[in-house]
Amino acid sequence: MIDKRRVAILISGRGSNMEVLIKAARAEDFPARIVGVFSNRAAAPGLDFARSEGIPTANLAQSKFETRLDFENALTEILEGWGAEVVCLAGFMRILTPEFTTHWRGKAINIHPSLLPAYKGLDTHARAIADGATEAGCTVHFVTPGLDEGPVIAQAKVPVLPDDTPETLAARVLVEEHKLYPQALRLVAEGTVRL
Repeated sequence: MIDKRRVAILISGRGSNMEVLIKAARAEDFPARIVGVFSNRAAAPGLDFARSEGIPTANLAQSKFETRLDFENALTEILEGWGAEVVCLAGFMRILTPEFTTHWRGKAINIHPSLLPAYKGLDTHARAIADGATEAGCTVHFVTPGLDEGPVIAQAKVPVLPDDTPETLAARVLVEEHKLYPQALRLVAEGTVRL
């Protein structure tokens, strides 16, 4: 029996990357297990999937807190209550404070739908097409105070096709995201890659 790192996943929506991480963690030889799923949206569909897998869930609305930091302190309490050693952001649509990212330094990772450092932030596929980029893809990186600036753990590339729309490109990139995120989590959980 291998020692499995305790992983919490943060989502805001359907959680398709969360699903692939949960499925990957079912394997006996996978070095991580999912101990909880958190969402900043109570109606996030991904919470239903996590519950159906018997994984503890929690949700908090940032609007219920006076400050972002108050919200994140409550989030950290939940994560620490689950004993999380690694935190995976999987479509978590909140910009995190430096206090939160410093607290979880080297333990929080994110998947982003571009080949960072290109196209940080939102609308990555539309921006790549508008720029005439020939390649797109996705990146798993460590979370640091700067938006989408943390050190890269792994990347996967796809070609940008002449007739691509943001939607068709996003669909092809998502296929790669679903392969890449479990691979990157494995590297972090094993200690092969560190910040």
